[in-house]
Amino acid sequence: MSAQAEKLELEELDKTLLKKNEPKPLGKYERIIQPCVAELVGTTFFVFIGCVSVIENVEAAGRLQPALVHGLAVAVLVACMAEISGSHFNPPFTIAIWLCGGIQLTMVIPYLISQLIGGVLGAAMSKVMTSHKNYMNATGAAFTILESDEQLGKVVFAEMAMTCLVTMVVLLGAVNGKSKSPLVPFMVGCTVIVNILAGGDISGTCLNPARAFGPALMANYWAYHWVYWVGPIGGGLVAAALVRLLLGDEKIRVILK
Repeated sequence: MSAQAEKLELEELDKTLLKKNEPKPLGKYERIIQPCVAELVGTTFFVFIGCVSVIENVEAAGRLQPALVHGLAVAVLVACMAEISGSHFNPPFTIAIWLCGGIQLTMVIPYLISQLIGGVLGAAMSKVMTSHKNYMNATGAAFTILESDEQLGKVVFAEMAMTCLVTMVVLLGAVNGKSKSPLVPFMVGCTVIVNILAGGDISGTCLNPARAFGPALMANYWAYHWVYWVGPIGGGLVAAALVRLLLGDEKIRVILK
């Protein structure tokens, strides 16, 4: 065999080995269905654990019990499912991540639907698990702290500001190339804990329409429910604007490049 023939044979062998080592393209299930399932399951357990922590909250613990439970639940679920769906579990996160180029538009609506269904399932699970007396006393963990129009301004601002903070942590820690960090689960969990401890007595610290919708539906409690959509979504939009305009790297930032 000539040297030229041997060379050609080696090249063909190299090509064959390279093809074998190339990762197979993801199928429809892993690209579309599995991420939605992860969002549904993750949101379900987040809302379930969060609701139970409120319904069965020990009075002496005050805001500490729900703050720790919500924050630790977020950290664990984000760490588990980040590689499947990105671990959003929150409509404002999904919208902000899309605005910053972290998810395709075609997945936004499926994610939002999955999160809302998860919120309802989680609230339903909490109703099954907890005592009827405690469930009724806590109105199924629906947000009841807002009782008059006089509180509206402060509550809407609180929900916007606190959601802006946690969304900014998500965007800078998981989407922005310059500041990506493997500590995102810890960072987001800590931010949730800090927000609840700081603002729980002002707005209830929802920060998540899916977390508000499920308990409201199960308890049929809709007083000022719109606030817990407008505030968090507004905060998510502000966070996306900050990253897009000022804080993002050159790939994300749209001005001052």
